[in-house]
Amino acid sequence: MGIFLFKLRRISPDPVIDQSLRHSVKDGLAYSFMIGAGESYFSVFALFFKASNAQIGVLASLPALLGAFMQLFSAWLGRHGRSRRTLILFGVSMQALMMLPVLVLPLLFPKQAIPILITCVIFYYASVNLASPQWWSLMGDIVPEHRRGRFFAMRTRLCSLMAFIAFVAGGLVLHGFDALNKTAWGFVILFTLAMLARFVSIYHLRKMYAPPGHVAALESPFQKNIFRRIRGSAMARFSIFIASMQFSVAVASPFFIVYMLRDLQLSYLQYTSITATMILSQYLTLPRWGRVCDIFGNRVVLLFCGSIIPLMPLFWLVSTNLGYLLVVQIIGGVVWAGFALSSGNFIYELVPATKRVTYLALHNVLTGIAVFGGALLGGLLSEHLPKSLSLGSWQLQWFSVFYGVFILSTLLRIGVAIYFLPRVHEIRQVKTLSWQSLLRQVLRLRSRRRLAVTLSRMRKNLTLRSRV
Repeated sequence: MGIFLFKLRRISPDPVIDQSLRHSVKDGLAYSFMIGAGESYFSVFALFFKASNAQIGVLASLPALLGAFMQLFSAWLGRHGRSRRTLILFGVSMQALMMLPVLVLPLLFPKQAIPILITCVIFYYASVNLASPQWWSLMGDIVPEHRRGRFFAMRTRLCSLMAFIAFVAGGLVLHGFDALNKTAWGFVILFTLAMLARFVSIYHLRKMYAPPGHVAALESPFQKNIFRRIRGSAMARFSIFIASMQFSVAVASPFFIVYMLRDLQLSYLQYTSITATMILSQYLTLPRWGRVCDIFGNRVVLLFCGSIIPLMPLFWLVSTNLGYLLVVQIIGGVVWAGFALSSGNFIYELVPATKRVTYLALHNVLTGIAVFGGALLGGLLSEHLPKSLSLGSWQLQWFSVFYGVFILSTLLRIGVAIYFLPRVHEIRQVKTLSWQSLLRQVLRLRSRRRLAVTLSRMRKNLTLRSRV
């Protein structure tokens, strides 16, 4: 992983903070390898055991929902004297250990594989959610405010690249073992490597500096007046917006995997290429999004990306051609990268540092409830929607039952965007930027300039050789 890090610039003038942030990047790389090679294949693993559409929806949402409630417990533990470092290390260690039963138990008891897998994944998410709010609080304290957008964009970009590499490698492993009719062994290798990567992540987390004196200031989420106070805050309004959008997205998002592997009959390699394309486009555009957020604010990015995201499911209805779907994923990666980064930055700016853990926990619980509700609705609809509609002599035949799910998700997203986006206001004093200039800022990638220079040099070399 060192090859990703040797060019990192100095992040903070304080050498202790700077070294901690470098360990944070290394932790993120190892964690992203686990996500790419392990967690990303949970639903694929469930489909290997013939999971139904409703079971896929539950797997994609219920563990995250129950895990989110663990964040409230994390805030409560912090209030009662548990250090951030202790909670972070305990949570991520338990998550690493949970990869073993996730892998072993479904293979040992294939007839009960789906309920066993869902139960194991619940504990997997609960473990990491115990650590998550404490980690965000720690990072909020040690990342310099004026570098926050660019640091998280840089870190997320590197992590996206690692997740991309791990995911592609995982797809190749599954494709190879599937060709040998040994698919189960492919999952064994992937989940074992994912577990080992999480232990590497734990090593770097242990090396990070945790500023003292902050945990005692954490507010308990169970105080009587906390919900009354939060209810009218800007953070509450923004959380409702994000939760509403996540509900609308979750109606369709868990089922793209089922649509690709079952309805389109894509191979593991084709599925990997489509999904990895989105990760790669995020990697290429995140630095630009980070720069735009720092200089021109988060609102312009949120408005731009939030206006395109509602249309994404409709693109999947146009064609089943693999090349076309790759283009759709490129667009999706660009807009989701900007939306995730700008919305995350908004939360940091809306919440005071002393209340960050509690507010983040409540925000994630609300989002978890929304995702669960959306995925449950999508799963139920996919089990009962017809594949054709008849009105007199007019008949509509759908290629897939998921088309109705995708259309509903689109309509819900449009409603959320129309209602909430005009009500989002910039918090900081920033420069103004038009959408046309925003596009130029984001699409003017360094990689493209380097590619143009390389092609120019190649043409010159070919010209010289032809003259000789």
